[in-house]
Amino acid sequence: NDYDGQISIEIRGSSSQMFPKKQYAIETQENDGNNNNVSILGLPPENDWILYAPYSDKSLIRNYLAYKLARDMGRYSSRTRFCELLVNGDYKGLYILMEKIKRDDNRIDISKLEPDETSGDDLTGGYIIKIDKWNGENNDGWFSDLPDEPNTGFYYLYHYPKPDEIVLEQEEYIRAYISDFESILLSEDYDDSVQGYYRYIDIGSFIDVSIVSEISKNVDAYRLSAYMYKNKSSLDSVLHMGPIWDYNLAFGNADYYNGWDINGWQVENQIPENDNFRIPFWWKIIWNDQKFRELYYQRWETLRQTVFSVDSIYNAIDSTVSLIGEAQERNFQRWPILGQYVWPNAFIGGNYLSEINYLKSWIFDRIQWMDQQFLEIKDVNTLTLSYSLKDPFPNPFNPVTNLGYTLSRDEIVDVSIYDVSGNFVSNIFKGIQIEGYNSVLWDATNYQRQKVSSGVYFFVINVGNLKQSKKIILLK
Repeated sequence: NDYDGQISIEIRGSSSQMFPKKQYAIETQENDGNNNNVSILGLPPENDWILYAPYSDKSLIRNYLAYKLARDMGRYSSRTRFCELLVNGDYKGLYILMEKIKRDDNRIDISKLEPDETSGDDLTGGYIIKIDKWNGENNDGWFSDLPDEPNTGFYYLYHYPKPDEIVLEQEEYIRAYISDFESILLSEDYDDSVQGYYRYIDIGSFIDVSIVSEISKNVDAYRLSAYMYKNKSSLDSVLHMGPIWDYNLAFGNADYYNGWDINGWQVENQIPENDNFRIPFWWKIIWNDQKFRELYYQRWETLRQTVFSVDSIYNAIDSTVSLIGEAQERNFQRWPILGQYVWPNAFIGGNYLSEINYLKSWIFDRIQWMDQQFLEIKDVNTLTLSYSLKDPFPNPFNPVTNLGYTLSRDEIVDVSIYDVSGNFVSNIFKGIQIEGYNSVLWDATNYQRQKVSSGVYFFVINVGNLKQSKKIILLK
């Protein structure tokens, strides 16, 4: 046993509860019932865990694969371990031990928000919000709907702080922040380089979550199990999309909402009016923003050379199938469903190998379709990027210095300060800047209520997929 001790355990899931193979949530506990933070199977210590039960996904690996792709892209997603589960001596089959989505240093690393933090910078973070079904215990949040357009609504739910722990001032803050974001997107100036929606969100995280959703064509993408988080404004002032969650109805494993079809963008899918769970209206506005699409294509081109190369994905699948080889055989002896329809299968293979071959061929065809869409765009838009970075002036400085740079076109720019040890100090600017000469200032006078001492620091500038730095010296 990797862990031998007390747990609490419950059946979890929504539609998956119809299946005989159940999912479980477990909490590792001390003998007195208090949380017991432990490392299980090499995962960072915590007390909340998920035992995910792949059932309708007869490849057994769709969730595992999606989370791995997200981590390989540089994004946090739930770490996973395959295991075989017995409950009171009853063999339950192949499971995946997963981290539950939580705020902590090893998961979503944002500020802890206490009930008494109700003003100033303390109030601005951290929050985790999800767009999801309004069911289960301890759920609360609010409903959002497009003005004058029925059947467009969706739910925002409080995830952290929990609904029974979040206080009124915190509810009002995060609801107002997201309401302002929605209002900007409904305005004529939504794509303004200074006042537009760019200043509310981390656009890179929105792009990466969308790319994973589209390459997998997850039928729940954007509208269910969709997480967002926000840190304190002094540390990071914008809303981030992610982490991804629940990708078992993806990669061709759904016979509804065109989930089987390698063609078409999932974000443009028309969800029927009788489905209460909608794609947020703002996703389609962002999707149709030219700047967003250009950055999206740049990111796709980069990933196709690495994480999303067909060889890389096939190697990930093959190594995973090899890892679980004997376990998957025992799993299908326990649950003899190969060759049978299990909701909502779009493909029914006669054996496990045919399920894996379908998964690989579907991914190959989907990537080819996406490549073709981007090639057509490239015929119209030049996606190459160049910029020149000036030397900071003055340097050495006290207390203000200036970094200048020239952009070859309008671009999203992110400028931060780091100390000589590589520790993050502050974000100076994040947003759209126009073609031509631009500059940012850093005032090191007790910056953001933190004393900044003399020493060596670095401007670090990110433009698109390019990163550069310039050394500066603060003399006090």
